[in-house]
Amino acid sequence: MPCSYARLFILGKMRYNGLNAFINRLKNQNELLVIDEFVDPELEITEIADRFSKEANGGKALLFRNTGTSFPILINAYGSQNRIHEALGIKHSKDFASRIEQLFNSFNNQSGSLIQKLKLLPQLAGIGRFLPRKKKGNGICQQQVHHNPDLNILPILKCWPHDGGKFITLPIVHTIDPENGMRNVGMYRMQQMSSNTTGMHWHKHKVGARHYQQYKDRKEKMPVSVVLGGDPVYTYAATAPAPDHFDEYIIAGFIRKAPVKLVKCITNDIFVPEDVDIVIEGYIDPEESWVNEGPFGDHTGFYSLADLYPLFHVTCITHRNDAVFPATIVGIPPMEDAFMGEISEHLFLKPLQIGIAPEVKDMHMPVVGVVHNLVIVSANVKYEGQAFKIANALWGAGQMMFTKYIIVVDHNIDIRDYNAVFKAVLNISNWQEKTLFSKGPLDILDHSSDAQSVGGKLCIDATVNQDGVTQNMNSVEIPESIDAMLFGDGLLVVFTRAFDKDFTIVSNHYKQCKGIVVFVEKGLQDLNINTLAWYILGNTDPVRDIKIKDDIVLIDALRKHGRKDFKRPWPDLVVMDDETIRKVDNKWSKYNIGNFIASPSNAFKSVTDGKQARLS
Repeated sequence: MPCSYARLFILGKMRYNGLNAFINRLKNQNELLVIDEFVDPELEITEIADRFSKEANGGKALLFRNTGTSFPILINAYGSQNRIHEALGIKHSKDFASRIEQLFNSFNNQSGSLIQKLKLLPQLAGIGRFLPRKKKGNGICQQQVHHNPDLNILPILKCWPHDGGKFITLPIVHTIDPENGMRNVGMYRMQQMSSNTTGMHWHKHKVGARHYQQYKDRKEKMPVSVVLGGDPVYTYAATAPAPDHFDEYIIAGFIRKAPVKLVKCITNDIFVPEDVDIVIEGYIDPEESWVNEGPFGDHTGFYSLADLYPLFHVTCITHRNDAVFPATIVGIPPMEDAFMGEISEHLFLKPLQIGIAPEVKDMHMPVVGVVHNLVIVSANVKYEGQAFKIANALWGAGQMMFTKYIIVVDHNIDIRDYNAVFKAVLNISNWQEKTLFSKGPLDILDHSSDAQSVGGKLCIDATVNQDGVTQNMNSVEIPESIDAMLFGDGLLVVFTRAFDKDFTIVSNHYKQCKGIVVFVEKGLQDLNINTLAWYILGNTDPVRDIKIKDDIVLIDALRKHGRKDFKRPWPDLVVMDDETIRKVDNKWSKYNIGNFIASPSNAFKSVTDGKQARLS
């Protein structure tokens, strides 16, 4: 390789031998709170973690040492920029992404077949010494062996009131391609179904699901092993957007600057890192019927509803003597997963610039967009329609195909300065010419479209500041009959229970102005602009819900539940029940975790059904 890898290893990565080593690091950095009071893994831990994760800069990591089991729980461990940097041994996200990109390029730039590329990896300068290595005998993760496995020994969380059960939320799932023996490591939530079975929630575009289909075609049982904990780089590697067939433990070894040592599982032939905290071994029988999995309070901030997924049979559980059970919760952003996503965000940019859109300067996936709802791009735009060309390129690029809204701004705008992006959007004068409505694949968790997994998309071209002749909305009084708030010069949020009536009043009242009007439910008046943006993005199908009248854009971000033309079930918001909120409020001083923090769920109580995962 022409690239010298020596220059990539300037930063010294601390190798964490199990989660306790990382916990000690967090203690030394004053990034951890320890709770010795008994805290119930059913809802109570979630409520405490949710309060901290929404604090400025992600709050503290939390270690619950009294869980009713032999295992403490570590949660919100990666919920700040400082902690995720400590976990990966880095100082800057962009520098880290640049190093990982060069690792991927060393693989992609080789000529020949996939097998030939893989054979060449050990020969690449600086790479061979980081390849995973198999170790004979048992590992630290097998100090304790349970041949008659019982998942109830683990403090598995029930995260939210209407979840279908208890979920393992940070499982690092190992599967093997039966055709070529290649390993895949992914992260798919696992609902506990019994003392020795779980669901395996992998979507059909995931590698684990592809392996499952291969075993099904061969009429063979599928070996699966799940690990929990260990060096935090294992968790990152399982979620990193790596090239297809690229071994995640090469990524982990590259980051930690030492090969990952693997040991064979007790009851199947899968090899796992020898220093993880917990290993759950088993199999999936493709001949078995799938099981009903869910609902689950998901990262979109809404419940994902019950559906059918494969059943995982547990044949053995092993763990370290000092094992810690890692967990995370997802829900209304911001949450812990935002900081992990920030790292991977940079990995999407370079392939886009090299392959299909060299004019793109930067790309950002805001937390409020929960990965797939919003992407902001800055670009050197030279000709009319170029912003739409960029959008079409993004919609055709791998996982970016699920993106619902794309905003393109000029190259000199900082896309992480939301005020600057907001101003560029509001400066648009001719919305008809500056918008591209489209239709295509959506994330399976998107609830707003008329049909599952496919729906409307929108690109907004905000690359040229317009000097419009129309007046701004702030120069016109809000009608007395309307309950609304004006943000900046041109975003009016209307809180309504009578959409048709208020739509008519507002569209006529502001017809000589330019700006954006969004309709949401009454009861959301206390939300900040970021949370309102999350709600609007999640609740809208651009093609169906956005109307343009001259220079006014009208957006229906209300729930579509109960409307005659909407046939899908509408999920409820992910909020905590009143009983658990009161419980945590009353016990706060016993936790010994500092000043009282109110429940984030309180802000949504007036607009949730609260009875089940879907609106009734």
